[in-house]
Amino acid sequence: MTERKPHGVTFETWIDRQVREGMERGEFDDLPGAGKPIPGIDKPHDEMWWVKDKLRRENISVLPPTLALRKEAEDALNAAGNAGSELLAARIVSDINEKIRRANSRPIDGPPLNLAPFDVERIVAKWRSDHPDSAAQAPAAVTPADQPIKARSGSRHSRWWRRLPRQS
Repeated sequence: MTERKPHGVTFETWIDRQVREGMERGEFDDLPGAGKPIPGIDKPHDEMWWVKDKLRRENISVLPPTLALRKEAEDALNAAGNAGSELLAARIVSDINEKIRRANSRPIDGPPLNLAPFDVERIVAKWRSDHPDSAAQAPAAVTPADQPIKARSGSRHSRWWRRLPRQS
């Protein structure tokens, strides 16, 4: 749109002429989305459509921390049930258990969490019963003792011996 609208010509006529000339030159050919319906054209107007779309695209949750952790725990149990090995299932459950323990050890905003750490043995046993062909190939049962122990970085008891002065 380098040219200016001539005096005495309505905007509609001037714009229509520019669109028509652009179509004749082929400037509108092969545009992305050509021939596809406009998404959401049949829905009622929503002033916050762009916010909702951004939240959906970015997979952002606006849940309170306790509800988000409940959802994460549910997703972790589903992931453990669909895991490729016993070790992976046990690791998924151990990771969510650590988050649950951390949340239960301090006050957090939102409704009560009402979650206790899951029994890793029971979930691994269920995984074995759901995957009998994979369980037969597994070398040994996975126990919580096989899992690496991670010290909580925020705990005042974690690695307390590293803070002691060195003796010469």
